[in-house]
Formats: sequence, C-alpha cells, structure tokens
Amino acid sequence: MDIFLENNIDQLKRDYPSIHEGVMTNKAFLYRQGDLCGNIICIKSGIVKLSHLTAQGNEIATALLKQGDITGNLDGLIHPLMEESAQAIGSVGFYRMTHDDFKRLLSRHAELAWHVLTATQARKQQLERKLRTILTQPVEMRLATMLLELAGTFGIRCSHGYALEIHLTQQDVADLIGASRPVVSTVLNDFRSRGMLDYTRDQICIHDAALLDFCSAK
Repeated sequence: MDIFLENNIDQLKRDYPSIHEGVMTNKAFLYRQGDLCGNIICIKSGIVKLSHLTAQGNEIATALLKQGDITGNLDGLIHPLMEESAQAIGSVGFYRMTHDDFKRLLSRHAELAWHVLTATQARKQQLERKLRTILTQPVEMRLATMLLELAGTFGIRCSHGYALEIHLTQQDVADLIGASRPVVSTVLNDFRSRGMLDYTRDQICIHDAALLDFCSAK
C-alpha cells in the first residue's frame, strides 16, 4: 500500500485531493480513543502502537503497525468514535486520506484492494491468535510467543538471532501480552539469564532458536 502511494503520489494527489503526507514525532498520537476520525491512515515508515483504555483505566495494546499497514476509519462511518488510540513509537511517516477517497482508490485498483483485504485478514488472524494465547497460556509462553512474533515482523538478522531496533519499554511489552510490568520484568530477566535474549536500553536481541526450543518443550 505505502509503496503504491509513494510511486504514484503526484498523480494520486491530483486524483484524490484529500491525500496528505505527514510525520509524527515519538509518542505523538495519530488519533486518541474517543476521537472523531473520518480518515484512513497508511503507515509510510516507523511503528504505531494501537491500544485500548478500559473503563478500569488499564491499557491493552492490541497491535503494532508497521510500514504499509493501514488504520483509521475503516468502517466508513460518518461520525466514528475511535475505539483505540494510535501512538507513534519513534518517528512515524504516514499518508492520510478521507474514507471516500480511499474507497474510490480501491475501486479503481483491484490489485491494491486485494492487498488491503489480505493484510486486514492477516491482522484479524493475528489478533485471534493473541487472544487465544492470553486466555490459555502462562505469562512465560505469552512473552516467548510475542518475542518470536516481533522478531519475525520487526527483527533484523544478527549473529545471535534477531535484533529489534525499536524502542519498547517493559510496560509496552507487558501491555502487548496482557500482563503486569513487574511480572514481565522478572520473566525477561529469567529469559536473559537462560540465554534466550539480551537487551540494553535501546535494543532487544532475540535468540530465536533458544526461544523456539523453550516453546516446543512446553
């Protein structure tokens, strides 16, 4: 999606006047839960965290969006109140357009529409797997599964496995697996002592082979 927009942006801006390119700084919000949002947003670069704040004040991180992913008013409602917040992790570049322009764009480009459909289905399946894991697995397995998923999505191959060059706090990690930060901190330290990962303030190195062995032994 982002590559299509980038390669054709000048013509697309003439055909679909609502298309806008923007940049968000670290921790800034593309939109907040409860905001009115009539736009579709495509991530051009960087990572966006989707999260939902419960009535009890607990934050649940539902997804990390990467380059090419879309979010926003996908339902096409006239006055939609967003059910989650979308926050930048690091600097994020994005394209924004109205739902009507997005719909017209997809109707004219069947291959692009198919890409959006398959990407949306993949995200739905990812959320279903996450829900099953949270409901049925202990924190150690949830954390191991999430780290392997992050490695496959955002990791860069290194001598030990995968390096995650994205800044996730322990609270971010805890939100992603539905656990408390102190518990996640304890498990991360245990994984580190067992050689399954290493981390510094700015980077996590995932030893995927060791994590896979851990998961298969459970």
